[in-house]
Amino acid sequence: MNTKYIFITGGVVSGLGKGCVAASLGSLVLGKIITIKCDGYLNVDPGTINPYEHGEVFVLEDGGEVDMDFGHYERFLNINCKSSWNLTSGKIFYSLINKERKGEFLGKTIQIFPHVIDEIKNQWKSLVEQEKPDLCIIEIGGTVGDWENQWFIEAARQMRSAVGPANVLYTHLTYVPFLANVGELKTKPAQRDVALLREKGIIPDLIMCRSEQPLDAKIKDKLALFCSVERENVISVPDVRTIYELPILFKDQGVISILTNRFSIQTKNMAAWEKLVHSIKEPKHKVKIALCGKYTDLRDSYASVIEALVHAGAHLDCAVDIKLVETSAEKLDASGVDGILVPGGFGSRGTEGKMNLIKFAREKNVPYLGICFGLQLAVIEYARNVCNLERASSEELDTMTPHPVVVFLPGQSNSTAKGGTMRLGSCTAKLDPRSLVASLYGTPEAVERHRHRYEVNPEYHGILKQHGLCISGLSPDGKLAEYIELPGHPYFVATQGHNEFTSRLEKPNPLFYGFVKAALEKMLRAVKLQQV
Repeated sequence: MNTKYIFITGGVVSGLGKGCVAASLGSLVLGKIITIKCDGYLNVDPGTINPYEHGEVFVLEDGGEVDMDFGHYERFLNINCKSSWNLTSGKIFYSLINKERKGEFLGKTIQIFPHVIDEIKNQWKSLVEQEKPDLCIIEIGGTVGDWENQWFIEAARQMRSAVGPANVLYTHLTYVPFLANVGELKTKPAQRDVALLREKGIIPDLIMCRSEQPLDAKIKDKLALFCSVERENVISVPDVRTIYELPILFKDQGVISILTNRFSIQTKNMAAWEKLVHSIKEPKHKVKIALCGKYTDLRDSYASVIEALVHAGAHLDCAVDIKLVETSAEKLDASGVDGILVPGGFGSRGTEGKMNLIKFAREKNVPYLGICFGLQLAVIEYARNVCNLERASSEELDTMTPHPVVVFLPGQSNSTAKGGTMRLGSCTAKLDPRSLVASLYGTPEAVERHRHRYEVNPEYHGILKQHGLCISGLSPDGKLAEYIELPGHPYFVATQGHNEFTSRLEKPNPLFYGFVKAALEKMLRAVKLQQV
């Protein structure tokens, strides 16, 4: 096995898009790829971090709660990542301290250098030995100047000697700002940024330059000269209309040749990808979707949901205009939308607003998709307004409700650690063969990822079905409602899972595809009526 390594570092400022760059580089390569993300924070995983601080928590097939960059990895590379691929300083220190407590260091003084560095390298090597990939992409979070990332930077430097220079490609993402008052791009921040990286012993092979506009030849020449890289290895990464343009942008700037010359590795034909990107940029149609939540000030809180809508739209030649609706606001406006989506969430804030929008979708035949909490609220709304169960609610929202149609079911997990009481990871559902959901999946079973504590109360399944709600998917033991739908409605579907996590540009999730298709059909009907 001769695994090749690409290390991705970033500088100047955080938030430049290292995850997208890492995923885009990998999308050019044929063969087995694993992606490792290293973050400096001391949390063992990001599962307990507020979305406002860190963006959405991405849930993996194995139940791991990981950094949102793993969403980019999976969507671009069409792979299922593993929780062991997400390394934080907290996870590294936790492992090291456990070893010390067990006496594995025989009384030695444990230090950052060399013990933390060696632990990082050992974990990288262990993952490569387990997975045997052709390519291992390792992204180091934050910037090169962050103290909490220094052990990861040093470990990356040492890997060049450990596996051989011919097997390592260092890629650095930096920022080239445009100053409007002088009307030009400025390279000095990038020069100093690369100089700082070189001081730490890493000489970048590729310099990726984020900017508002493409770099011209003069700017590339300047950066090549002062950063000591070949001109063709200075890659322009300007603002793009869709992140899925990045692999094409890299291909057009010769990155495929750089990869093949360094690694002698096979690369992909990008024709099908380019066709989908063209559909995103130049769609025939456009629909408006209301995305209803309580974190709408930060789009990253719903990154996977938004991307899943984009994937479905690309396959339908349809742009998806997303209207973020803050459901804790006093006045809610869903007028003019072609579909309503309520994503996952926790807590009581904004729930009444969400249920008002769900009722609007149900009564006005507006396509509706509910995800996790969106299924639970749809059940509560239906119980109150169709089944006439007064004050029906969830135990999470109202501990005194006379009709707990959503409850915490014991036995989902034996863990008492934070996050351990949730049902996490992939779960199988058996589908009603007569249902819309079954026709969308095209299979008798569906497997989606979960992240929740509460379930539809099995004691109320009967009354819900008596009043016309179809529970179209159940857990294998028949106890848990995994999917619901409303027969006769153009599209009223909800799932207890988080199906946004399995959507890919090249293969959109079935429920998102069906939802956007229903929204498109609604829009086209409205246009036709206007023309009559």
